[in-house]
Amino acid sequence: MVNFARLLQQFNPKKIFVVSTGLRTTFRSFTEVGVNFSRSSTMSTPGIAKVWDEGQIVKSAGDKRVYRGLQLTNGIKALLISDPTTDKASASMNVHIGHMSDPRDLPGLAHFCEHMLFLGTEKYPQENEYSKFLSEHAGSSNAFTSAENTNYYFDVAPEELDGALDRFAQFFLCPLFTATATEREVNAVNSENDKNLQSDPWRLMQLEKSTSNPNHDYSKFGTGNKYTLETKPQEMGLNTRDELLKFHSKYYSSNIMALCILGKDSLDDLGEKVVKLFSDVPNKNAVVPEWPEHPYGPNELKLRANVVPIKDIRNLNLTWPLPDLHQYYHTQPGHYLGHLVGHEGPGSLLSELKNRGWVNTLVGGSQSGAKGFEFFILNVDLTEEGIEHIDDIVTLVFQYFNLLRKEGAKEWIFNECRDLTAMTFRFKDKEKPRNYTVGLANCIHDFPMEEVLSGGYVMSDYNPELINSILEKLTPDNVRIAAIGQKYQGTTDKVEEWYKTEHSIEHISNDTIQKWKDAGLHDKLHLPLPNDFIPTNFDIVPREEEATTPSIIKDTPMGRLWFKQDDKFLLPKACVSIELTSPKTYVDPLHANFTHMFVSLFKDALNEYTYAAELAGLHYSLDSTIYGIFLSLSGYSDKQSTLLQKIMDILTSFRIDPQRYEIIKESYIRSLQNFRAEQPHQHAIYYTSMLMSEAYWTKEELLEAIDEVTLEGLRAFIPQLLSRMFIECLVYGNMTKNQALDIQNIVENTLIGKSKTKPLLPSQRKRLREVQLPDGSCHIYKKTNNVHKSSSIEIYYQTSTQSTENNIMLELFCQIISEPCFDILRTQEQLGYIVFSGPRRSSGVQGLRVIVQSDKSPEYVENRIEAFLWAMEKYICDMTDEIFKKHATALGAHRLEKPKKLSSQNNKYWSEIACQQYNFNRDNIEVAHLKSLTKDDVVKFYKELISPAAPKRRKVCVHVLSTAPGHVPQGSADTTDGLSEVPPLPEATVIYEETEFKKAHGLFPLAKPFVDIKTLTAKSKL
Repeated sequence: MVNFARLLQQFNPKKIFVVSTGLRTTFRSFTEVGVNFSRSSTMSTPGIAKVWDEGQIVKSAGDKRVYRGLQLTNGIKALLISDPTTDKASASMNVHIGHMSDPRDLPGLAHFCEHMLFLGTEKYPQENEYSKFLSEHAGSSNAFTSAENTNYYFDVAPEELDGALDRFAQFFLCPLFTATATEREVNAVNSENDKNLQSDPWRLMQLEKSTSNPNHDYSKFGTGNKYTLETKPQEMGLNTRDELLKFHSKYYSSNIMALCILGKDSLDDLGEKVVKLFSDVPNKNAVVPEWPEHPYGPNELKLRANVVPIKDIRNLNLTWPLPDLHQYYHTQPGHYLGHLVGHEGPGSLLSELKNRGWVNTLVGGSQSGAKGFEFFILNVDLTEEGIEHIDDIVTLVFQYFNLLRKEGAKEWIFNECRDLTAMTFRFKDKEKPRNYTVGLANCIHDFPMEEVLSGGYVMSDYNPELINSILEKLTPDNVRIAAIGQKYQGTTDKVEEWYKTEHSIEHISNDTIQKWKDAGLHDKLHLPLPNDFIPTNFDIVPREEEATTPSIIKDTPMGRLWFKQDDKFLLPKACVSIELTSPKTYVDPLHANFTHMFVSLFKDALNEYTYAAELAGLHYSLDSTIYGIFLSLSGYSDKQSTLLQKIMDILTSFRIDPQRYEIIKESYIRSLQNFRAEQPHQHAIYYTSMLMSEAYWTKEELLEAIDEVTLEGLRAFIPQLLSRMFIECLVYGNMTKNQALDIQNIVENTLIGKSKTKPLLPSQRKRLREVQLPDGSCHIYKKTNNVHKSSSIEIYYQTSTQSTENNIMLELFCQIISEPCFDILRTQEQLGYIVFSGPRRSSGVQGLRVIVQSDKSPEYVENRIEAFLWAMEKYICDMTDEIFKKHATALGAHRLEKPKKLSSQNNKYWSEIACQQYNFNRDNIEVAHLKSLTKDDVVKFYKELISPAAPKRRKVCVHVLSTAPGHVPQGSADTTDGLSEVPPLPEATVIYEETEFKKAHGLFPLAKPFVDIKTLTAKSKL
């Protein structure tokens, strides 16, 4: 289960709010953008109070799903979605109560309640019954708790929706909250909280809450921990289980629940399921809380906090209180202002701040709080010089606001925002069922049922007075400032209660406030120009020859072009993936640094130009890799070639700005150093990759070589990098073969014409290989983490090179042990919040990986993992044929699940090209082989390669031991659930030096390609 702030960690205001600028062709209504208003019959069934037919629910033109809204007599609102083509069914229940409704004496109770609902109900008392059922039927589940909502969701094979939905419904009817589960699960909540204690996003979020009005519910600590959910209640004479029951009884009321369900069934059948299973959820007439008083009142404004982070980051966060703007969703004033404040083009606030060398990035826009209040935020990261100019940066912010006030609301800007959101809705990608139901369950609370699909895309009412009235609230008198940086270490006088964040707070002087009020205008700031990248051609290109997989349409010493015209999604979109291979990018740490710096500086310089394309739904990315540079484009196909030509022109004539060079280099150094503060399990994964790869430059090696990176050296490196390359390209989507050839020609001709690029030799296009461990070997690698109180472990059991047979066997084994691994190690033994098992694949080699992050010692956790694996022999051998078939069917259903978006399908194609295996029909081929596997095959696989007694077992174990202050390693778990002790294991060989370890072992051959590339190449030349 994820907690509420997990969502906030992923929050990117720029992506949410800065979406703007419009179309050359104006869409005046949803009818004009192709909205479908088809109708279905009205259902009349006992238990239903109200029905919204599909014709009443606005949907986009390309949406083939059918919809119906219901309100049950007990008050539950439900959205039914029938999709006969879906390969997953899903449901989500959103309860309109979150952690802001926690009792003051029990912080985290709503979140704890979320955890507990998974651990047994009266009808299904076995704690893992729900997760076990889903695991056996290609399903998954999760939940999250936010400030005012708790959301539960699952997906499952469509044929098993009834069984999953029955188990799901019991959460809201008859949860057990057993005493033993309550005592154990508080440890999981505590472990989840411990994981976040040294995470800057969590720390900063809680600091914003803790420094709000202390009497406001916004100030509460929402996650909870062992102290708030066990120790403190005991001291107060409270029984946590009793309080859970009271909380569930009071707030889990049908009248504040919203259900979204998607399946293959007809709308009538889905409706019958909902009525049957959810009509008995009791209506306690709960009232959805509202907070008309803002958590930032007069006492919390005109303040500046200096905050000490864990990582070496520098940020400036500005916040203004706003009223709840949700009722104005047809105008979206926050969207309009966020578009302008967060703009990154010429004349923007970010452009001027970057020109002064003070910041690198900016996000801005309205941010929801809860029912009754919102915020307007503006966050920038700061350079080394920028953190010395906090007041000057804030002055520029108010100068930009003054510009907006002077210009007033502009209808043409509003129209661009309106038209682009309408375009986005018209050509909306199909989402995964699980993601779709989760989002819509929340939307049921936020929008009328008629607009539950379209409400987030509507900007139909231009209201300049409203926009200007919101802008008038963004004043110096209403601002809160947080300056974040390690320079404040030793200068603070306060410690936040829950995360122990060091900070100080001071009132902003009247003189400073007055200076900002008198800031006036700045002549370099101006409104954005109309966006030339807005697509105007949405035609679907003519169908050419049918091809089920990508094919090679050009192959020369300079490059290879793969092409596949889309015949499935039929949207005016395309994806272009280009790998510019060069052996110079990763030959040593210095060249790896050079490549990273080049790519970072290039993207930084290109940002003003490409930002307009980003707003218009045309995206690009550029990244350095161990093989070269990876360039990709995605989105509307109309103007992709225009953007690509501009990128290539700048790439081949790039000139480094010395000021930006120093800023980007300093930022890169900090990013390498900040790795120390990453989660312990991320360290374990990193060290495993470092050990097993033929070549892998560590963070330390990159840092040691950074002094050799000079401006002159980088300038000399760039032409060397571009001097010889091999161009591998995939074009997939709404393009013709000739258009794909034009894409490849743009890249090749620009490189050859401007950089005199020559082709690589075939021997220079090699791929790295993985270290081959000998049979019966066991290695251990130990490192420390001095930031987090938790330790971590990753065990990798290397099995084989990839092939059809090996791949599906490993995946079947992982499918069988996944649920019991989580249930035993996480739920029963409470080793830690993070417990994962599954395949690990790299360089064509694979194996089983088990990852645990725990407050217990790595040695102890390793022992428990081995005990678990030892117990799996009996578990698998005792498994009935029926259960085995369920697992095989579940795996097959999972593998055959079709990508829902063109970009997802493109990623599958590109992964086959990048790994040089070219098995574009991999899922069907491997699932066909899956049908031939028996339980005996799995047992044989286990006994040969995985069992602690396996003769061909190859094990490498990474221990990351916490040395953080306050860490006390635990040596035992509460229960072993009857797991037998593991038999004696061979003594592990300690890895003291990584290079020596690699020298002592051979390398696996690369996985054999599924098809002979020479055959495909020969066909392309015919």
